[in-house]
Amino acid sequence: MQTIILKNDTYLLEGYSMVGPLEGKGPLKDYFDYIIKDDTLKEATFEKSERKLLRDIITGAIEKSGLNISDIQFFFGGDLLNQIVSSSFTARELSLPFIGLYSACATMTESLALASIFVDNNLAENVVAGTCTHFSSAERQYRFPLELGNQRPPTAQWTITGGGACVISKTKSNIRINSVTFGKVIDFGISDINNMGAAMAPAACDTILTHIKNRNLTTKDYDMILTGDLGKLGSEILIDLMEHNGVVLGKNYSDCGCMIFDKTERVFMGGSGAGCSASVLNSYLLKKLKNGEFKRVLLVSTGALMSTTTSQQGDTIPGIAHAVEFEYVENKKQSQSKTINFGADEDDKMTRKARSLVSKRSTNTAKSKTKKASKTNTTAISNSKTKKTNLTMKTRDASLFSKKRSTK
Repeated sequence: MQTIILKNDTYLLEGYSMVGPLEGKGPLKDYFDYIIKDDTLKEATFEKSERKLLRDIITGAIEKSGLNISDIQFFFGGDLLNQIVSSSFTARELSLPFIGLYSACATMTESLALASIFVDNNLAENVVAGTCTHFSSAERQYRFPLELGNQRPPTAQWTITGGGACVISKTKSNIRINSVTFGKVIDFGISDINNMGAAMAPAACDTILTHIKNRNLTTKDYDMILTGDLGKLGSEILIDLMEHNGVVLGKNYSDCGCMIFDKTERVFMGGSGAGCSASVLNSYLLKKLKNGEFKRVLLVSTGALMSTTTSQQGDTIPGIAHAVEFEYVENKKQSQSKTINFGADEDDKMTRKARSLVSKRSTNTAKSKTKKASKTNTTAISNSKTKKTNLTMKTRDASLFSKKRSTK
């Protein structure tokens, strides 16, 4: 069965979201934890900017949960860049056991689902799952160099700068993860890289239908069903596909790509990117679940599994969608989470916070190694003294034995 029901009370302890300047002007601006003012993050390249963005998101989620990096057993994550370098370089800096993943823009729910299974099966106490994207790094990898200023067709979407991460834990909170559904790869023959919504909508339809069937529920049982980044056109296609299968998506359905930008912003069909559902989950959805406004939510992140090579060779675009089901539960003893607030012109403070956490972990590791080394040296000195004493005693005994023989 594609749906795995979690039986041992697995919770979303806290989440953290961070977005760029354009996203920070949209309808969800009051929900994000942090809006960066300069999307370069004072780095020399956009790829390095994306790395710093993800590192700050991961450390922000951990700190907001009231935990230290040393309390985290695993980091589940991925991104859109080749060889998921943003995530792997972040894992290198944080020195966390890393499980690198790739489902394109569905990476948030993939990482969240696997992290939840680890915790539910008592393989870990606390894990962090997260992803992000950067408009400038993704655009020049998958489409055209930014300097060309290419025109976009009406079906195009806008890769967001931003992302989110959450800590999955055994510690009780009022957001429980009930089940996860892993999607199949679905391909309806779309080959236009500027029409991602149409390529991913069939996969979203298949995953939602599979989930509600396996859970013996209907779409009306959810306060919110949210897809990842189908955008305006993709969402309309999904609604049509669901109706064709006898299921109606009502007012409780929306798409992260349609929510994150204002209608006045020139982003065509809306937002896209792995950071799209990640940032909306860890801001808007999280706060609605926390205050009990939403009792049950289904997040279905969607991804297009093409590469620059397959696109250039004319291949069609396979789609994927993974789903995670959240439920609000009463919990009088709330976790002691921290609220992190920074001014709009203080991007460096977040970086210093991240470095502080990394430095603290390194210092603790160094102290531990020093203690072990000191203990080893003490043992070595003690052994050396014992050997010298034994050698002196042997020499003395040999001398006495020699004198006795000469006396005789």
